[in-house]
Amino acid sequence: MHPNPAFHTRQEIENLAFARERGFGVLAVNGENGPLLSHIPFLVDDDGKTVWLHLVRSNPIVRALTENRAARIAVSGPDSYISPDWYGVIDQVPTWNYVAVHLIGELELRPQDELHGILDRQSAHFEDRLVPKQPWTTDKMSDGVMTRMMRAIVPCRMVLTSVEGTWKLNQNKAPEVRQSAADHVDAYGQGTELKLLSALMRAVDGQS
Repeated sequence: MHPNPAFHTRQEIENLAFARERGFGVLAVNGENGPLLSHIPFLVDDDGKTVWLHLVRSNPIVRALTENRAARIAVSGPDSYISPDWYGVIDQVPTWNYVAVHLIGELELRPQDELHGILDRQSAHFEDRLVPKQPWTTDKMSDGVMTRMMRAIVPCRMVLTSVEGTWKLNQNKAPEVRQSAADHVDAYGQGTELKLLSALMRAVDGQS
């Protein structure tokens, strides 16, 4: 996370909303021989204090959870390379603008009988966004298939202790300089979700 406080102005509720909306990130815990990482979907509770997820039983993180472990989920948003020429002023250097939120807490295995409920809540969270499509539910699975598939995965819970967010949108530049860079991101950016990133850069000055 970038250390400049200019990029850490969002409130915790905004960072949690961003993570909840994304619902996908990189889970990291310390392993015996270094960091263990896993790309996972997750669900943030309405109270913003708990994250629910599941892992394949053979995942090294599962084997490391013989006891609760400190963990972090890194959630990435839009990003792009920023060319110094895009600012329209001299003596600038290249950088990368991005949005990222880190969910930090303690990860634990949960009883297997909680798994089905977690999966139902998680799928409902994403299926609700596909309206007017009829939501998919586990009831659509053939008899016994869901039970067999769930044997391969385990439920986990992460109790949050803190949330960190970096919204690096050239807040340290003059408004006209930032707007020029946003226009170029929209037209020539290299990264992901470029239109969203350029819109966020413009919104720093209250412009759409």
